[in-house]
Amino acid sequence: IFYQVFPDRLARSGRVEAPGELEPWEAEPSTHGLKGGDLYGVVAHLDRLRRLGVNALYLNPVFTSASNHRYHTDDYYAVDPLLGGNAALRELLDEAHARDMRLVLDGVFNHSGRGWWPFHHVLENGMDSPYRDWFYLSNEVRDGRRAISAFPSEEQMAEIGRRHAAGAPLGTVSREILGYEAWWDLPALPKIDLHHPQARDHILDVSEFWIDFGIDGWRLDVPEEIGADFWREFRTRVRGANPEAYIVAEIWHHKPEWLQGDMFDAFMNYPLSRALLGFAAQDRLDPAVPLPHEYEGRIRAYDGEGLWAEIQELERVNHPEVTAVQLNLLSSHDTPRFRTFCSGDLDALRLAVLLQMTLPGAPCIYYGDEIGMAGSADPDCRRAFPPDPAEWEREPFEWISDLAELRHSSRALRDGELSLLGTSGPAIAYLRRHGDEAFVVVANADADACTWDVALPVSAGDASVVPIRGGAAEGRSVAILDGTLRIVVPGRDGMVVRLS
Repeated sequence: IFYQVFPDRLARSGRVEAPGELEPWEAEPSTHGLKGGDLYGVVAHLDRLRRLGVNALYLNPVFTSASNHRYHTDDYYAVDPLLGGNAALRELLDEAHARDMRLVLDGVFNHSGRGWWPFHHVLENGMDSPYRDWFYLSNEVRDGRRAISAFPSEEQMAEIGRRHAAGAPLGTVSREILGYEAWWDLPALPKIDLHHPQARDHILDVSEFWIDFGIDGWRLDVPEEIGADFWREFRTRVRGANPEAYIVAEIWHHKPEWLQGDMFDAFMNYPLSRALLGFAAQDRLDPAVPLPHEYEGRIRAYDGEGLWAEIQELERVNHPEVTAVQLNLLSSHDTPRFRTFCSGDLDALRLAVLLQMTLPGAPCIYYGDEIGMAGSADPDCRRAFPPDPAEWEREPFEWISDLAELRHSSRALRDGELSLLGTSGPAIAYLRRHGDEAFVVVANADADACTWDVALPVSAGDASVVPIRGGAAEGRSVAILDGTLRIVVPGRDGMVVRLS
C-alpha cells in the first residue's frame, strides 16, 4: 500500500535551514512558491503512516531543481539541499526500511531543467561544448547562425502560443523559436537526446546509482516520449542492481504493449481511477472542477454493471501478473483531489477507497487524502499538509487504516481470484477468493438502500460483516439462505463480508 508524497508539502522538520524567505505554509499554494517541506519531515510521519497501513512510499522528484515540484532537474546525483540533501534521503531510507517500508523515487529522464549542468555547459560554450549533442538543437544553432534562447522574450512566448493554437505539434515549435527542443515547448525543460551514447549512459548510470544507494524502484515520468529500446536497457540495469525493484510508468491509458515484461511492471492506473470516480461520485461530480486533459471526455457516471465492464476491460488488456501490481490511485499531483471531484462528498471517497483496497493491484494514497484534504487543479491539489491534528478529519484515516489492515491480513484481498457476484443499479458485489479464504465486497453508490440476493459460487455456512469504521451506523446485514447471499446495504455505503 503506497503513500505518495509531494516532498515540498508534507512537513518542515526544522532541521533544514532555509536560504531565504519561504511561502507561508498555510497560504494557498502558488505555481512557483516553495513551502520548505523536507525529507526529514517525511521521516517524522513514518510511524503515522505505518498506523495507516502504508508499507511503501512514492516520492515526487527529490533531485536538485529550480521548481517546487522538481520536475526541472539540475543534478540527477544530488538530492535538493532544500530537502536536506543526500543525507536526508539516506536517513529516510534507513528509517523506512527499518519499518519494512519500501521507497520509490520519481525519475524524470525525458527532459532536464535548463539548469542541468550539461545544458548550462552548452549555454556557456555554444557549439564548442562537448555536450552539444545531448540535446535536440536547431540547424541554425548548430551552424553558428544564432544562439540558444533559453530565457525567451514575451514576444517569443507569444509566438509559441500562436503556433500551438494553429495546431503545430508540441515540441517542434521550441526548436525553431528557442533553438532547442523543449518538452511541450516549455523553455525550462530541454529534451534530452537519449540516442546519444554518453547522454544515454549518464541517465542509465543514474538509474543504477540510486538503486545501489538503496531505493526500491522508480516511477517514470512521461515514458512514452522515450523509445522502448531505452526502457528495455533501463530495466536490465535496474533489475540487475535489484531484482525486486518496482518499475511503474506514468502512462494514462491502455497501452499493453508497454507491459510485456521487458520494460515496466505497471502503470499508474488512471483508467481505474476514472472508473471509480464515475461510480462513487454519481451525480455529485462537480462540473466546475477543471479536468486534466487526459480525463477530458472520459468522466461519466457508472452503474454497477458499467463499473464491472471497466474492471473487465483492464483485465482483458493486461496480463494477470500486470493487473496484480498496477498502481491503483485515486488522486495525484496531476489531478484534482478525488474528494474535490466529488463536490467534497466523503461518502464518495470512502466508497472509492473500499473498492481500491479490495481490487487487484497496489493501492496508492495521495498525501492528505487520509485526513480529507481538498484541492482543485494544480497547484491547488498540492496544498501543504496541515501540521495541527486538530485540523485533520478523523474519519478517512479510520476507514483507510481498517481496510488496509484487513488487506494486509488477507491473501484473498491481496491477490485472490476476482469474480462478479451481481449488480443492482448503482450497486456491485464481487468475490475475492484464495484457497479456503473468501470475501464478498459490496458497494452501493445509490442514495437509497439496496437489498438483493446473489448466488454464491462457493460453499459457505456463515457470512459476517467485517468491522470497518465509517459509513452508516446501522442497516448493513447479510445472511446465507440455501446457497444465496442476501445483502442489505444502506445508501452511499459499502461493506466487506467474510465467508466461512
